Formats: sequence, structure tokens, C-alpha cells
Amino acid sequence: MEYFAGLDVSIEETAICVVGDDGKVVLETAVETNPAAIATALERYAGRLRRVGHEAASLSPWLHPGLRELGVPAVCLETRHVRAALSAQRNKTDAADALGIAHIMRTGWFREAHIKSENCYRLRLLLVQRRNLKRKFLDLENAIRHSLKVFGIRLGKVGRGGMEKAVREAIAADPMTAGLMDCMLRARAALWAEYLMLHKLVTQIAMRDELCRRFMAILGIGPIAALSFRSAIDDPTRFRRSRDKATAALANIAAFP
Repeated sequence: MEYFAGLDVSIEETAICVVGDDGKVVLETAVETNPAAIATALERYAGRLRRVGHEAASLSPWLHPGLRELGVPAVCLETRHVRAALSAQRNKTDAADALGIAHIMRTGWFREAHIKSENCYRLRLLLVQRRNLKRKFLDLENAIRHSLKVFGIRLGKVGRGGMEKAVREAIAADPMTAGLMDCMLRARAALWAEYLMLHKLVTQIAMRDELCRRFMAILGIGPIAALSFRSAIDDPTRFRRSRDKATAALANIAAFP
């Protein structure tokens, strides 16, 4: 008899359900969310375990390779398909979701999600944190501009380099507001300095990468777009049609202004 398993993964605990090829449940348990703990729980079915499904989530890039290295035939499932399949369930619990995923594995009615390489996730993390610092910087800068309007101070079209000087001159006669804005301006300067460090790192990585340099030879393509495209595609052979590559890449590039 062959067996199929479903995993409902959360940060602390993973619900496990194993069913036979006849659909009968042979194991229901919960273990710590850890590849070794999950592999140990499934050890008794080694050799007869055909597929072990888990939904794509934030832990998947760490959990999936770990299970594979331990010999577990893990399959990462697209979230939309899993939710559609489990939406008909009457009870919404971790155990019920694990059972539903096990039956999805047994029927074979699923689409496997691609787990990107660790290097791609590192590049994406760099792009995400660069974007976050830029957004926080702009939010703080806009907050400074907006808060000064109550005193009739309108900075207008002041450049990024001249903003700090313009703010200090505008509130020099008000000690309380000057002290408050001094804190805000120091925070703004710190965010900008850290953002420039990450932006420099992005540029350096793109310039050292042969594929990114080829992308940047195209008019209008810079280091951000080149690294975004590279991290979105990862393995070109996973796409059956070239237009699918473009769709995935454009979605990724749009996320990193």
C-alpha cells in the first residue's frame, strides 16, 4: 500500500495527516515545525510514502529543502489551489486542513509551486529591505512637511539635500518646535544613510553579475530592474511559455520601485 501525507504548517506546530491509497486515515498527529521532527513522525512510512504536500507559505523556502534533504518526498502546493480545494470543508481546523491536503496528494489534483534557490531569496530580501527603508524615509519626510503646515510653513519644491536647512530656518524662532523637528530630521538623515548603503549594495551585486550586466545593456534597465528580473525567474526551464516568464518578472519588478 502507498501512503500520502498532508502538512498544515504554522510557525510553532505542524499538523500531519497520513492516508492510504484507499483514502483511510492511518495517522493524525502534530509536531514541532521542523524538518527533522516531521521526518521522524513520517519515518514508519518510509519507502511507501509517495507524496507529502504542504501549502506554499513564508516557511516553505526553509522547510521544503530540509524535508527533501531528509528523504521526504515533499511537494509544495500553490496557495490558491489549496484554498479552493479546502473551501468546501465544513470544519476549519489544522487537522482538517492536513487531512484535506493529504487527499489532494492522493488524488493528484494539484499544481506544484516552485521553490526558488536560497540565493534568489537573499536577493529578494535585499530588494525588499531597500524598498522598506525608502518608503519609511518618504513617509517621515512627508510627515515633516505636513506637520509644519499648521504654522503656515509651506516648504514647496525644496530639494532633498536642501530640506533640512529649509526646515531649520523656518522654525528657528520657535524653540519647542525646533527641538521636535531636530529629532525628526536626525531620524530622516539616519534612514537616508542606511538606504544609500543598501542601494549601493544592490548596485555592486548587479555590476558583478554577468546576467544582470547583460540586462542593464538594454535601454532603460538599471540594477533594480535587473536584480528583480533575476530573482523572479530563478530557473528559466520551469516555464513552458516565454510569456509566462514576462508575467512573473513584471510582477516582481513592479514591487521594487
